[in-house]
Amino acid sequence: MLLFVLSADFSVIKPDLGLILWTSVFFILFWVLIGKFSFGPIARALKAREDDIQGALDEAKNARDEMANLKAENEKILAEARQERAAIIKEANDIKSTMIKEAKEKAKDEAQRIVTNAKLEIENEKKAALVQVKNEVGAMATEIAEKVLRKQLVTDAEHNTYVNQLVDEIKLN
Repeated sequence: MLLFVLSADFSVIKPDLGLILWTSVFFILFWVLIGKFSFGPIARALKAREDDIQGALDEAKNARDEMANLKAENEKILAEARQERAAIIKEANDIKSTMIKEAKEKAKDEAQRIVTNAKLEIENEKKAALVQVKNEVGAMATEIAEKVLRKQLVTDAEHNTYVNQLVDEIKLN
């Protein structure tokens, strides 16, 4: 009941000096405690979050810059590779042309050598054939002369007839 009596005189609309004093003390104490235990960690957490976000943004910028550098470097490497490929293809074409030219020259030289050898062989065969023909003609002439000398003929007509007969008898091999 005492509480009721005390509370009967109490009005929130018209506060006492003691109520204002105690409310202010509690409010300041509450504010200090909240500030010390809540606002500090919250502020530190917000600062840490801000730092994390800024770090992530910086890292993203660095990654973007690095990607741009890598892309430029890749383009440069690709351009160098294309130039190197073109140089290799040109060199291969030059080597191919040189090899074809050398092969043609070698084939031409070989053909010339074969033709020269063939001409020499034909010339040698021709000379050998002429020597053989001369030998055979000489042998025939000697044989005919031998047979003519064995048979003494009186007239030229007999002599020509006998020579023609001997020529017909000799077989040409």
